[in-house]
Amino acid sequence: MIIYNVTIKVENDAADAWVNWMKTEHMADLMNTGLFADSRLCRLLEQDEAEGITYVAQYFCEGIEQYNTYIDKYAQVMRDKGFKHFGGKFVAFRSIMEII
Repeated sequence: MIIYNVTIKVENDAADAWVNWMKTEHMADLMNTGLFADSRLCRLLEQDEAEGITYVAQYFCEGIEQYNTYIDKYAQVMRDKGFKHFGGKFVAFRSIMEII
């Protein structure tokens, strides 16, 4: 199992709208690709939130093939939607992990 992990710091004034967008639109769009088995959105605790709130979105897929298909076919469109809605109000760091 592969976890596609996205850590996002969102400016305080955009955080509520961003969480709503993630939960009602973005994560559903990603799951609708059919490439991921599950997803979750978490808020990192014990972080300095003076410049924004840090969240982690995790998406679970069966193998690296599904992840690569997502990156090749969908990732740029999905990222562009985030920038369209929130512009420079967030920064994201992406990583992939394998459950062992």
